[in-house]
Amino acid sequence: MKTLLLVAGALAVGSASSVPHWPAPPNALQLTKKAGLTAERHELFLYHVHSHLDVYVDAHHLRVPSGIGININDPGVQRGVLPDGTMAYGGIRECAKPCISPLHTHDDTGIVHTESKRTKPNRLGQFFTEWNVRLDPQCVDGFCKPKKRIAVYVNGKRYSGNPRDITLTNFKEIAIVIGKPPKHIPSKFAMG
Repeated sequence: MKTLLLVAGALAVGSASSVPHWPAPPNALQLTKKAGLTAERHELFLYHVHSHLDVYVDAHHLRVPSGIGININDPGVQRGVLPDGTMAYGGIRECAKPCISPLHTHDDTGIVHTESKRTKPNRLGQFFTEWNVRLDPQCVDGFCKPKKRIAVYVNGKRYSGNPRDITLTNFKEIAIVIGKPPKHIPSKFAMG
């Protein structure tokens, strides 16, 4: 029998040792503002970069959800089912009011999109604010040092600074490893 557990504000399905599920929050645009960003009525492409985020909890890969930073309920936001059955959001021509952050996810592949009218990179901390998941030098959500090992990697190399400060630049691969590491730490990301 499966149980539902509340893990520091995130829903985990399964046993106490299962991988957490951190869904896209329902209040996307409030969190966009909290992250210091301004939502737009459509996607802007003056500054358009893609970073990739992998999160592992005890060697299990956690999916970064689709729709972070997007009001997926706005009629101007298109949606579609991907071959694996998950949803993707985007293709926004024009919403009646702001519906998309310049920092967002269209699908659950881990690609973090910056589509902005500003040529300044966003930071990982802003993305985690939009995701509504705690990220600081000591904790990721409810997993905190020293009780749980936390390591951050950028392009396969160990990162020792504050993970909130990592800039989201084109083709940057970021891996957050909580607890037991996976067999392989990703070091590269290239758009398919």
